[in-house]
Amino acid sequence: MDQFTCLLVDDEPLARELLVTYCGYLPQLRIEAVCGNAFEAKTMLQEKAIAILFLDIHMPVLDGIGFLQTLKTRPQVIMTTAYKEYAVNAFDLAVCDYLVKPFSLERFIRAVDKATENIGSLNNHNPVAKEADDHLFIKTEGKLYRINHDELLFAEANGNYTKIITTDKPLTPAMSFSSLEQQLPATQFVKVHRSFIINKSKVRRIEGNRVFIGEQEIPIGKNYRDELFKKLGL
Repeated sequence: MDQFTCLLVDDEPLARELLVTYCGYLPQLRIEAVCGNAFEAKTMLQEKAIAILFLDIHMPVLDGIGFLQTLKTRPQVIMTTAYKEYAVNAFDLAVCDYLVKPFSLERFIRAVDKATENIGSLNNHNPVAKEADDHLFIKTEGKLYRINHDELLFAEANGNYTKIITTDKPLTPAMSFSSLEQQLPATQFVKVHRSFIINKSKVRRIEGNRVFIGEQEIPIGKNYRDELFKKLGL
């Protein structure tokens, strides 16, 4: 049986104990570490290969949502929280599942099954998984939009929001620029400025320190120019 390494992060001792107990029922899970805050967890992620991260939201200094936004690469993330209202923010960050405390063992097992299936799909290069990865969902103005990667022209940081320009319409979801960047495939999208990320297949021309997507002029930051040209094969 394959084993999946786990990191448990919660500032409440009883919540940590429950997670340890639940994990103990599933022989495929191996707990690598149990942490009480995001800073301990960040250290563990740097030191150990973690497959599944169980993460609380309300924690001191740096909460779970903020912590996820600091991670460039993530394991499968299962949020564990007493607060339902953060679900949209969590799924904007592409978490695997969202467990609302108190959750049952049955609900916990379903979340773990989803995480391990995701890992299996990635490891096996499942074509169905690849097909599912050609889009993302964007929530804005109370609506959920499915955006195919090929429809996304570029995105611009806009304070606490991100302006997303598609072939259909502009969208301004309440999500950070960094969280959108983490959801986009690096093979297709490239950051050309601290405030802009573009779909490289949509580049019409480059003039000096400007790249054009359609008629839209986008600046190229000096620290990003080499990576852009590398991604374009130049």
